[in-house]
Amino acid sequence: MALSIVLFSFPALANADKGPVKIAYVEWDCAAASTNVVKAALEEEMGYDVELYPVAAAAMWQAVGTGDVDAMVTAWLPVTHADYFNKVKDSVEKLGPIAGGARLGWAVPSYVTEVDSIDQLNENADMFGGKIYGIDPGAGLMRLSDKAMKEYDLDKMELMEGSGATMVGMLANAYKKKEPIVITTWSPHWMFGKWDLKYLKDPKGVMGGEEQIYTIVRNDLKDDMPEVYEFFKNFKWKSSSQLQMVMAWNQEEGADRYENALRFIKENPEQVQSWVK
Repeated sequence: MALSIVLFSFPALANADKGPVKIAYVEWDCAAASTNVVKAALEEEMGYDVELYPVAAAAMWQAVGTGDVDAMVTAWLPVTHADYFNKVKDSVEKLGPIAGGARLGWAVPSYVTEVDSIDQLNENADMFGGKIYGIDPGAGLMRLSDKAMKEYDLDKMELMEGSGATMVGMLANAYKKKEPIVITTWSPHWMFGKWDLKYLKDPKGVMGGEEQIYTIVRNDLKDDMPEVYEFFKNFKWKSSSQLQMVMAWNQEEGADRYENALRFIKENPEQVQSWVK
């Protein structure tokens, strides 16, 4: 609803060749990195005006499904966003994927040698203060984490809601003190390059297997903005490590996501040209 209020404060989408192009995203580091690189390429290489809308996951999918925005580049399928996708699949088109090797799970620092699997958490609950540090409650990761709590009967543990930033903050503080901590997390993520972490085994497969990240566009984008549609059809990372590199740039002190996106397109002209051809 909040997104609709913001969107309707702008003029209705025009058929003008150069936009605006409206893109929704969630405030995940991977989503922000991909979205800003898309914005930079569309603006600097193709001359479009691009408007970004940071929203919750459910609102992001709804906005593309209703046509309030043109696209998003952070659809985790086939598991994480499956429920969202199924609700709007007749109103959107799936393009991509833009990156593979994505996964969700729970992780601990590698110095936590006593625990290697989710089904060992209850018996070691005191070690972790009985807490698992999560992200925003609207995320698919948290939906699956709620399911894992039930499937593994983790009655001695509590899943804490928060945000990506608060989860990383708790991890950084614990890691500095070499204290045990359990976090909900995902790959690609810059923190796997910063700290030595390990995913906990998930013998029941609750958190799903390897996923891919896709672009989703509104159904009529190909007719309204064919050049933009072709860009989204072509857009992809060479590897998840390339995406994680941009994510790491964005974690540097004083970093600006858009400036880092401009840096990326400047340093990778051939790749960018394969998107805008």
